[in-house]
Amino acid sequence: MSYKTYIFNLFFRILLIVGLILAFIYFIDNDKTAYSTIIGIATLYVLINTYTFVKRRFVAMDDFFEAVKYRDFSRWFPEDRGPKDIRFLYTGFNEINRTIKEINSQNQAQYVYLQKILEMVDIGIIAYNLESGDVLWSNESFGEILDVPSFKNIRFVENRKPELFNTIFETYHREPDSISIALQNESIKILISDTVFQVEEDAFKLIVIQNIDDTLNKNESESWKKLLSVMTHEIMNSITPISSLADTLQKNLQLAIEKPNETQLELEDLNAGVKTIKNRSEGLLKFAKTYRSLSKVTHLNLQRVKIVDLFNNIQRLMEPSIKAKNIDIEFNITSPKLELDIDAHLIEQVLINLILNAVDACKTKDNAVIKVLATQNPNRDIVIKVFDNGSGIPKDILENIFVPFFTSKATGSGIGLSLCKQIMLLHKGRIIVKSVEEEGSVFSLVF
Repeated sequence: MSYKTYIFNLFFRILLIVGLILAFIYFIDNDKTAYSTIIGIATLYVLINTYTFVKRRFVAMDDFFEAVKYRDFSRWFPEDRGPKDIRFLYTGFNEINRTIKEINSQNQAQYVYLQKILEMVDIGIIAYNLESGDVLWSNESFGEILDVPSFKNIRFVENRKPELFNTIFETYHREPDSISIALQNESIKILISDTVFQVEEDAFKLIVIQNIDDTLNKNESESWKKLLSVMTHEIMNSITPISSLADTLQKNLQLAIEKPNETQLELEDLNAGVKTIKNRSEGLLKFAKTYRSLSKVTHLNLQRVKIVDLFNNIQRLMEPSIKAKNIDIEFNITSPKLELDIDAHLIEQVLINLILNAVDACKTKDNAVIKVLATQNPNRDIVIKVFDNGSGIPKDILENIFVPFFTSKATGSGIGLSLCKQIMLLHKGRIIVKSVEEEGSVFSLVF
């Protein structure tokens, strides 16, 4: 039944009621009791019918609104029974429910789709209520980057890591900002950005973070490949003129031998040419030696190694020469059962490089001491640390010490620490440095 039909029926009933009331009054005035009684009963019946007609429509609408209030869009209203006007109304209600269910289903699918995408990315995302601190949504990457378990309110972080809380949640980063945060015994660099948005009367803050240490390591690995390609090109560029000069000298010597009367050999030119080849060859040999130390580290020969055995080997090798320089060296391990799956020869090379650097840093220090410590973190990472109380590393070069060929030493090649980092990356680990000038340095190998 349409809206116009409903209005027409309602208007008809009202007119009928008015007509019956007038007829009732007329018969009362003319003392026609029988007619007035019949008209009175008819009037009462029409009134009850009109009341029922209006009431059942409002009851149906009230039921529908109650379902909407409690978001019960699964309710089905019977379309095949009852008065025609109510059946028509129920048909409309059911159509509305079907439409809302379809919209909700689409929204739910889009939400799940978006949620899965955000869970798959390695970027940490969190949204929370600024006033209450309740978390609206957060993905796993956010907790993994900050090394915190899942939480429902940001006060959880404030109670356990107040410094981290102030850096991440209290400080505003309207533009993407690169910052360093301390996690346990290490520091990582993250890119952070945030924004505040309003939903009705509530204000929310959305924070996005990304661990750029991993990205930098990946980019650095790609840079290594490019670097080695460039180095190969440079070696060929050095060999070509050497070959050409040697070929020229050889031809001159051959002519002098075959036709001594016609060809006069200039000994000074020969000496200069040989000297040039010698100097260039020595430089090439030095360059090739450096190149070989970089390019040979491409695969690992992994084996289970006890750290105790690793330390004993290095101690036997390094201790005599170090003590001869009046420097004490100590090896400590928190548990003799600690083991690693590593390429022992490469990790020994890393530790030897770090210890030799520590020796160099301590050469002007009185009571110099070097400590090598192995321990296991609560998160099960095994860490080997090399401490020294030497001269430390200046802040302005600290970020560059792992860059290939960067060195602050007059006789250094700039390869040692670069090679150490490359070896640790091959082991899917990382190398971390902390240093204070005139107080010392600590290099941590995290497996």
